[in-house]
Amino acid sequence: MLDARDAAPLPAWLDQLAASGLPALASLANAIREDQPAVVQGITTPFNSGINEGRITDLKLQKRIMAGRAGIPLLRHRVVLMAHLRRHYP
Repeated sequence: MLDARDAAPLPAWLDQLAASGLPALASLANAIREDQPAVVQGITTPFNSGINEGRITDLKLQKRIMAGRAGIPLLRHRVVLMAHLRRHYP
């Protein structure tokens, strides 16, 4: 589904999950069904937030590494440096 960007098999796949007999998979199927239009949009459109999520992950990592150790100027410097490195080495 994801590689072909085709959401047509989604309902059948959700039915298989619900019929699997595993409560966790049935719960997942129900959760996806509750927001199925958004899931279909996510599958069929070429847009994603991968770059933003990567930058947010980098920022959170730096905040955790430096928690209580240094001030805002050093944190800012490290975040800018990491963003610069990401541009050159994706």
